[in-house]
Amino acid sequence: MGQARRSDPPSTLLAPIEAWFERQGWTPLPFQRLCWQAYLVGESGLIQVPTGSGKTYAAVMGPIAEILAEPSPGLRLLYLTPLRALSRDLALAIQQPIAAMGWPLRVGIRNGDTSSYERGKQLRSPPEILITTPESLSLLLANPKAPALFAGLRAVVIDEWHELMGSKRGSQTELCLSWLRSQRPGLRTWAISATIGNLDEAAHSALGAGSEPRLITAPIARATEIRSLLPESIDGFPWAGHLGLRRYEDLVAALEPGVSTLLFTNTRNQAERWHQCLRYACPEMEGALALHHSAIDRAEREAIEAGVKAGALRWVVCTSSLDLGVDFQPVERVVQIGSAKNVARLLQRAGRSAHNPGGTSQVLFMPTHALELLELSALRRGLAAGLVEERRQPNAPIDVLLQHLTSLACGPGFEPAQALATVRSAWSYRQLSDSDWQWCLRFLEHGGDCLGAYPRYRKLEREGELFLVKEKAIARMHRLHIGTITADRAVTVRFVRGAVLGHVEEAFIGRLKAGDVFFFAGRQLEFVRLREMTAQVKASSKKSNTVPAWAGGQMALSDLLSRHLRAEVDRCARALAGEAKLDSPELAALEPLLQRQVQLSRLPKQHELLVEVCNSREGSHLYAYPFEYPFRGRDSLRRASALLNP
Repeated sequence: MGQARRSDPPSTLLAPIEAWFERQGWTPLPFQRLCWQAYLVGESGLIQVPTGSGKTYAAVMGPIAEILAEPSPGLRLLYLTPLRALSRDLALAIQQPIAAMGWPLRVGIRNGDTSSYERGKQLRSPPEILITTPESLSLLLANPKAPALFAGLRAVVIDEWHELMGSKRGSQTELCLSWLRSQRPGLRTWAISATIGNLDEAAHSALGAGSEPRLITAPIARATEIRSLLPESIDGFPWAGHLGLRRYEDLVAALEPGVSTLLFTNTRNQAERWHQCLRYACPEMEGALALHHSAIDRAEREAIEAGVKAGALRWVVCTSSLDLGVDFQPVERVVQIGSAKNVARLLQRAGRSAHNPGGTSQVLFMPTHALELLELSALRRGLAAGLVEERRQPNAPIDVLLQHLTSLACGPGFEPAQALATVRSAWSYRQLSDSDWQWCLRFLEHGGDCLGAYPRYRKLEREGELFLVKEKAIARMHRLHIGTITADRAVTVRFVRGAVLGHVEEAFIGRLKAGDVFFFAGRQLEFVRLREMTAQVKASSKKSNTVPAWAGGQMALSDLLSRHLRAEVDRCARALAGEAKLDSPELAALEPLLQRQVQLSRLPKQHELLVEVCNSREGSHLYAYPFEYPFRGRDSLRRASALLNP
């Protein structure tokens, strides 16, 4: 049998893929075959199936079959992932069939952890498959060699699109993809999403304006069992604003040393505190307990991930650094400390346990304050109704567009009229006005109407029809600041004589003096000195409660969950009035607290705004509880204000 060719039917092109699946003892799922065939006939689209169902192989095996049929040097498949922590795991998953079958393909990783030597090597001799992040893709576009690098690109896969969509990182990704499509008109794009409500809009935003996406879903059932760790008594249980550390004994009693468990928190600061707490509470778990978040050094993160897969680590306290895509077959249970704030996020984290088709995810919910009991009750009701959050892309964020245009000007440059058409092909910018576009060009070329006197704001220069960044200092500063995630300057934390532990923000280190002790990366550290943006530390036995905090550590309730939470409060109000029942374990546990609230004040119903007025020695005080309907309460607030200022 001869070499398959691109013109052959999909069944012939897919023979190597089918052979590998057969070698593994697997049978491709119907949705996987559907994806491969759709790709090979030239379609683009979005794949939405539950976590752990084989989405990665569904997305990449079609492009791999095409590459095998028409081998040629250069980059052919670009794989975008929202988290660099996923890159290594994705690379291993893609390399598995390549190594087993001896296919002549190379897989590369390019992100913030990639060495400068490896980056240069990738530009000189690009791998056929490259795994990267939106920020690193922007950096590639800011390189003059970008057109040559992407000259043979055939396909783009966007992993976990639901995590990018609805944020400026999603808009950044859209703009990068619009440029790639302008260079490669036949480029096919496949987005992967585990959970999203507005599926059609998600597909159009990933594929661009004017696209006709193919939507592929699969009726694969993934059961999720949630058990709440309810307080024995609601008396004294804080209403809001706590990390739940006072209940560590309840959590420890519910954990089993032999059961592989991921303990999810919402922030790095909270993860550090809970790891410290469990370490002191369970000294017998030393060596089997670990901490994982994105500020910890890459080598240590990878060692932790390997330890989980090997079964050596039993409990891992983590953040969202482990809730997307990473395949942890040994994990048997997931603990959610505090509310996940989002139905989709809870499902995503639940999917880390029983990470295989048909598995049942086990979630233990550890509320940190009483309001989270209401949130979990709302989550239960939303899951039972099959509801999933919708994500809406920002409408033409100008700051992201300015950054994108500067990246292009640092690289191959851009011609204004052509660039405008390309930008408008991105879904979020499809209605970008001429006046906004001209404002962007004036701002980048002249500093706009106010900043023209400052040379650093005059970034673009004309060279014929092209806009370019010619000043090396401006290009260097731009490449250093590419991204849409707000953060303080990072300071590396390193032992005085030893390894790098990770990074914290400059604002935190700036408050320390020599001899101060803080807790970071699971270790008690004494600050020695700050030298060249490196905080030198040494191990310490001194006790300390100081833990770094990072910018962006607050999570808001999703729109869907906030609506359900409002409905839960309404249900509680009607239940105490005898019109309904407290029909969930969380609401039943809250009943004494709800009764007390009714005695002292009111429980607001669905379309009511609760305003409380009290007097003290300091004067009169007004508290408004608008939930997600602040605009509906303006008249009520005016009337309440009149009580204080007659």
